[in-house]
Amino acid sequence: MKADNIKPNFSELGRIYGKDRRTVKKMYYEVDKIKSKKEKGSVLDKHKSLIREKLLIPGSNMKAVYMYIKTNKDADIGSYSNFRKYVKKHPNELIPKKEDIHLRFETEYGKQLQFDWKGPIYLKNKCDEIFEFYIFSTTLGASRYHTFIYSKFMTLESVERCLIETFETINGVPEECLTDNMSSIINYSQHAFTKEFKAFAKDMNFNPKKCKVGSPETKGKDESCNRFMNWLYPYEHEFESEEDLINIIKKINIQINKEINQTTNMPPLSLFRIEKEYLKPLPNKQVIANYLDTMIPAKVSNGLLVYYKGCQYSVPKKYINQTVKLNEIDNKLCIYYNKELIATHSISNKKINYREEDYTEGLSSVLKYKTDNEIEMIASKNLELLNRLNK
Repeated sequence: MKADNIKPNFSELGRIYGKDRRTVKKMYYEVDKIKSKKEKGSVLDKHKSLIREKLLIPGSNMKAVYMYIKTNKDADIGSYSNFRKYVKKHPNELIPKKEDIHLRFETEYGKQLQFDWKGPIYLKNKCDEIFEFYIFSTTLGASRYHTFIYSKFMTLESVERCLIETFETINGVPEECLTDNMSSIINYSQHAFTKEFKAFAKDMNFNPKKCKVGSPETKGKDESCNRFMNWLYPYEHEFESEEDLINIIKKINIQINKEINQTTNMPPLSLFRIEKEYLKPLPNKQVIANYLDTMIPAKVSNGLLVYYKGCQYSVPKKYINQTVKLNEIDNKLCIYYNKELIATHSISNKKINYREEDYTEGLSSVLKYKTDNEIEMIASKNLELLNRLNK
């Protein structure tokens, strides 16, 4: 039609091909008339290599480079806002990304144990009771042999207990133990381990090491094993007690160490048979016993109760939601807060053990409209009913 100088019916063509008549005319008939737009150059183009060079200097920034060129090159480079737009328009040329290089590294047998916390984890048992807990996970650097240990807390005592249990499981101690900036064992003001943990490490005969700040990849062998704790979640509603839960964790632990590791192409259990020969011997039993005899931490519930060996014992009302310490001495449970003895109970088989003064105090804050005599009567009656249920 063009060759014969015939003007098309753009409306009809649009109906046939489902396009707007103006689109047909502009994009298909007058296409040769469309001139490609040439991008207008910038006054900064001639300074591009200089901008790049100066931006790569450590501590340099866009404002500093702009002022340098404007002052020292006596150049009309426009406003700073336009300079910023120009730099951001050419990020790959002017601000090359720094590559984060994380090289793989291997450790010698018996050299390193990596450890960390996983959690909090929440699981419901068969009765819909929620269990809140943490997993202390460790990995031997060479064999990738994992251990997972159940814990209710992440205190210094918890770390020490879990490391001792790990050492007893692997029947030895590595040269060094590596972790991240774990708050219970790191003194942040000094950027170092606490003196208590240093003393523990010395007694256990290992060298404590911590990752660089913001570089958890240096502890990657243990980080990668944390994903295996997802194996635990399908067990929700499949257990009854804390003991059942601990046994499930142990079962998963065995399964994990039989799985082939993608890096070594061998199960951790196979390589552990070699690595265990390179571990240092355990400290003497008395040293270990001194750390395991420390008091047990426990959190006070809204019912004024703490758990100990499957039973609950009361404390005064003001300690609700606080962490207290438990110590069993001569068949007595002694409960401390900041080294102060706040309650004592005889060890009992009863599931719930309230001291009368604790129960009465708690009841008085709930029944504020009642007199002291009325509250004492109600408390006495309720405690008698609880004792019947406990029998």
